[in-house]
Amino acid sequence: MKTKIKSLAFALVLVMLFSSVVSAQDVDLTFRCYQDGNECDVYTDLLAQFTEETGIGVTVDVVPYTNVDEQLPIQVEAGEAPDMARITNFGIYQGEYLDATEFLDEETAAYWSENYPAPILDAMTNEGEGLGGFPDAFTVTGPYVNLTLFELAGVDLPDFETATWQDWTDATTAVQEALSTDEVTIYGIAIDRTGHRFAGPAMTMGATLINEEGNFTVDTPGFRAMAELLNQWHADEVTPAEVWLGTGGGFAAADSFFISGELAMYMSGSWQIGNFSENVGDSFDWTVVPNPQGEGGSTGVAGGAAVAGFAQTENPAEVAQALAFLIREDVASEFSARTNTLSANSVVASAGVEYTSDDPAVIEALGVYALEVPKLQDQAAGLNVHPFAFAYYRNSADRISQYLVGELTLEEALAGLQQDIDEAIAAASE
Repeated sequence: MKTKIKSLAFALVLVMLFSSVVSAQDVDLTFRCYQDGNECDVYTDLLAQFTEETGIGVTVDVVPYTNVDEQLPIQVEAGEAPDMARITNFGIYQGEYLDATEFLDEETAAYWSENYPAPILDAMTNEGEGLGGFPDAFTVTGPYVNLTLFELAGVDLPDFETATWQDWTDATTAVQEALSTDEVTIYGIAIDRTGHRFAGPAMTMGATLINEEGNFTVDTPGFRAMAELLNQWHADEVTPAEVWLGTGGGFAAADSFFISGELAMYMSGSWQIGNFSENVGDSFDWTVVPNPQGEGGSTGVAGGAAVAGFAQTENPAEVAQALAFLIREDVASEFSARTNTLSANSVVASAGVEYTSDDPAVIEALGVYALEVPKLQDQAAGLNVHPFAFAYYRNSADRISQYLVGELTLEEALAGLQQDIDEAIAAASE
């Protein structure tokens, strides 16, 4: 009788094991992913390894950033969230995150909690509890310079330790004037059309975008000064008008002007390193320079993307497994190395990332951006994870553009932006 019971128990174990394997192989998670460079391509490779290890399939759905920024929030609110997504707006999904902790062992949960920035992890939770995702790439905003254009123009680079945004404007204007002809247009300076990129220079000029109470206050001398400087760039035609004055509104980047060699200085961020390494190639020499100096010091804005799991998933345990795999030290290190991004994992960052690029400009650029991190103002580090950051991001570029085209005065544009932010926060708080 005992033998029969043991045989039945053994058979039951086999059935359970077989069922779990079949179940895992039947699961195919959807990972909505946007990329500035090759991030989603690398995730496709890494998650194929995850599938080999676990039997859990993951389909990486690569979409434009506008899909994640504009459509994903609507889909999540409608109950049509993917299992996972790569996001940049953390606060908008409060209440919708998967709490992965109940599917993790204590060691993995502790590693996750201890080795990623607490403010970002807290922003990716439901009421401050649990683990809903992790930042996969830390970013810092800062300027790129086309060294070849400066050399051809015979213009010296300003002193990095003292140069202001006006000093860089003067230098890049000199480059433009020296090299532009009737057949060739060279632009001096440009910044992406987004309140995110605008914020760093404004803070450098003394803007208090987030006050001591944690509230947005846009009408400050520093914010005005940066808006007026941007207006000066357009009035003097040292910046490509298509970026900020183009039709359609919303986000617009100036990277194409830099890649084509038409732009002497480009204010963007560390996520562009891989893009320039691949697409500039040997066309010209480029580098990253420290953020200019000002009343507020020298600061960019911290940011980055994160990978999140959503509570709507029908496979929460498998999503938690996938997230735990991606934070593993060897996996996270490989992701940073292959994407040329700054790691947000403290273990990986402390150990040092062996970047795979043989482009010395990439290694140099990553080094410059790493040195920008300690200089960040508190508000610059907290902007991207502010629960109402979306209210500023969604409205700032359009209001500034209204000022630039003369539709509104600066006073009217700032008053309108403040009202937009206040109303968006009030609506989200109802």
